[in-house]
Amino acid sequence: MSKRARNQSEDAPERISDAEHAVMEVLWDRGTLSAAQVCEAVCATREWSLATVKTLLSRLVQKQAVGSQPDGRRFLYTALIERSDYVGGESRRLVDRLFGGRAASLVAHLAENEALSDEDVAEIEALLKELKQ
Repeated sequence: MSKRARNQSEDAPERISDAEHAVMEVLWDRGTLSAAQVCEAVCATREWSLATVKTLLSRLVQKQAVGSQPDGRRFLYTALIERSDYVGGESRRLVDRLFGGRAASLVAHLAENEALSDEDVAEIEALLKELKQ
C-alpha cells in the first residue's frame, strides 16, 4: 500500500451507512438539530421512528462524524465532518475499490455505458481544461 493510500485510510472516519448518510445530509443542510428535528426531516419519507433516528445519531457520534451536546433534557447534534471531505473520501474509495485507483477508468466506464449526458461531457471537458492550466 502506498504512503498516500495508507495515510488516507488512517485519516478517514469509519464508513457511514446509507441510513446514516441520510441523517448527515439533514445536519449538513440545516446545522445543529435535536433528534426530533432530524426526525421531522427524514422520518416520514423513510418510514423511520424517532428511536431509529436516535440510534443512527448515536452511531454517528461513536464514529466521530457527529458531535452532541446536552440542551436541557435533550441533545443537540452537529456534523463534525464537512460534506466535501466526506464526498472526497467516498469518491476516492469508490475509484480505489472498483477501478484500481484510476479515475480515468471510472469516466471510461460511464462513457461506455452511456451514463454521461452531453452536459456531463461538457463539464468534464471544462474541468480538464481548467486542470491543465
